[in-house]
Amino acid sequence: MAEPRTGSILPNTRSAPGLIRGTDGIERCFWAGEHADYIEYHDREWGVPVADDRLLFEKICLEGFQSGLSWLTILRKRENFRDAFAGFDIERVAAYSEQHVERLLQNPGIIRHRGKIESTINNARRACEMVSRYGSLAAFFWQWEPDEASRPACLDHATLLTLAKSAESIAMAKELKRQGWRFVGPTTAYAFMQAMGLVNDHIEGCSARAAIEAHRARFRRPNLLPDP
Repeated sequence: MAEPRTGSILPNTRSAPGLIRGTDGIERCFWAGEHADYIEYHDREWGVPVADDRLLFEKICLEGFQSGLSWLTILRKRENFRDAFAGFDIERVAAYSEQHVERLLQNPGIIRHRGKIESTINNARRACEMVSRYGSLAAFFWQWEPDEASRPACLDHATLLTLAKSAESIAMAKELKRQGWRFVGPTTAYAFMQAMGLVNDHIEGCSARAAIEAHRARFRRPNLLPDP
């Protein structure tokens, strides 16, 4: 994508429903708001397709930590989370012990929720199993990419507000639960799909939408291991 564009938001600069114009004149999805770090996340990360297992694992863990909170809160603590969870190296997190849990519960830089911390360690162990089973986490997650025919013909603001979950995110969450993952429900799974580029949910008219479509057109989807 283009270099980050970090103009703040002036009052009364909404143009079309669901869009907001920054002082740089650029139209963005409404949720980018007025914070420079959130605008940069919108412009450079959200919706860009990802096949890196570490980044996928990081995001789905952070989505779990976000439950009940805003993403901006998590985004501003992301570096702290990376330090606390070994850069979200899956094998290293899978080896965390109860002593690690107790230490993390004393870490003021992250969300100190025992259930979410323990679920991250559990999910790392399940992720290791998935890599053996599917070849990569990316192969598992990208099998849930929706067929284009099932996507809205026009993604306007009203349509986006109906997309808290989807048939694919429900199925993904069900399979993750079956395989022992925690803190990954259908809504969390859909937010993960939006962020990791399995869908392009930038609203029509958003400056980032066309760039994300171009990324998705170039992106090489990972393949599942063939059935034995």
